[in-house]
Amino acid sequence: MTGILLRLAIYLVIAAAIYLGVRKIWRDWQGQFKKEDEQARSLRQERDRAERAKPGVIDLKRDEDGTFRPGGRNDENNRR
Repeated sequence: MTGILLRLAIYLVIAAAIYLGVRKIWRDWQGQFKKEDEQARSLRQERDRAERAKPGVIDLKRDEDGTFRPGGRNDENNRR
């Protein structure tokens, strides 16, 4: 009987160590992926800002029907 309990205790300790190790690895990877996603997002935002600053870029506004259209012909906010 003691052998069975000892064997069961050893299995539980090993299972707990594996579970905690996998959990730690999972958390570390999630944190790393979040950092990479944030860096990619900031690079995309910088690229978009640079593209918007170029001459000839037209700002589109949502119309009543939900379609994006440029403002009026004489709208100075349209052209940069």
